[in-house]
Amino acid sequence: MKASELRAKSGDELSKELNDLLKARFGLRMQQATQQLTNSSQLRKVRREIARVRTVIKQKVASK
Repeated sequence: MKASELRAKSGDELSKELNDLLKARFGLRMQQATQQLTNSSQLRKVRREIARVRTVIKQKVASK
Protein backbone atom coordinates (compact mmCIF):
# COMPACT_ATOMS: atom_id res chain seq x y z
CA MET A 1 0.00 0.00 0.00
CA LYS A 2 1.30 3.45 -0.87
CA ALA A 3 1.86 6.16 1.71
CA SER A 4 -0.74 8.37 0.00
CA GLU A 5 -3.35 5.65 0.47
CA LEU A 6 -2.38 5.33 4.14
CA ARG A 7 -2.65 9.08 4.71
CA ALA A 8 -6.27 8.94 3.55
CA LYS A 9 -7.16 6.49 6.33
CA SER A 10 -8.28 7.43 9.83
CA GLY A 11 -6.30 6.76 12.97
CA ASP A 12 -8.40 3.71 13.88
CA GLU A 13 -7.96 2.22 10.42
CA LEU A 14 -4.20 2.78 10.62
CA SER A 15 -4.05 1.10 14.02
CA LYS A 16 -5.95 -1.91 12.67
CA GLU A 17 -3.64 -2.05 9.63
CA LEU A 18 -0.58 -1.94 11.89
CA ASN A 19 -1.97 -4.69 14.10
CA ASP A 20 -2.68 -6.89 11.07
CA LEU A 21 0.82 -6.33 9.72
CA LEU A 22 2.42 -7.17 13.06
CA LYS A 23 0.46 -10.43 13.15
CA ALA A 24 1.54 -11.19 9.59
CA ARG A 25 5.18 -10.52 10.49
CA PHE A 26 4.91 -12.87 13.46
CA GLY A 27 3.45 -15.60 11.25
CA LEU A 28 6.23 -15.15 8.69
CA ARG A 29 8.88 -15.27 11.40
CA MET A 30 7.43 -18.53 12.71
CA GLN A 31 7.40 -19.98 9.19
CA GLN A 32 11.01 -18.94 8.75
CA ALA A 33 12.02 -20.53 12.06
CA THR A 34 10.39 -23.82 11.10
CA GLN A 35 11.87 -23.79 7.59
CA GLN A 36 8.42 -23.44 5.98
CA LEU A 37 8.88 -19.97 4.46
CA THR A 38 9.40 -20.34 0.73
CA ASN A 39 9.53 -16.66 -0.25
CA SER A 40 11.79 -14.85 2.21
CA SER A 41 11.22 -11.50 0.50
CA GLN A 42 7.73 -11.41 2.05
CA LEU A 43 9.30 -10.76 5.44
CA ARG A 44 11.14 -7.72 4.13
CA LYS A 45 8.02 -6.36 2.41
CA VAL A 46 5.96 -6.67 5.59
CA ARG A 47 8.70 -5.00 7.65
CA ARG A 48 8.79 -2.05 5.28
CA GLU A 49 5.01 -1.79 5.25
CA ILE A 50 5.02 -1.69 9.07
CA ALA A 51 7.55 1.14 8.98
CA ARG A 52 5.45 2.99 6.41
CA VAL A 53 2.31 2.73 8.56
CA ARG A 54 4.16 3.82 11.70
CA THR A 55 5.59 6.82 9.85
CA VAL A 56 2.14 7.94 8.69
CA ILE A 57 0.76 7.51 12.23
CA LYS A 58 3.54 9.69 13.65
CA GLN A 59 2.98 12.31 10.95
CA LYS A 60 -0.72 12.45 11.82
CA VAL A 61 0.05 12.84 15.53
CA ALA A 62 2.63 15.57 14.86
CA SER A 63 0.27 17.54 12.62
CA LYS A 64 -2.46 17.81 15.28
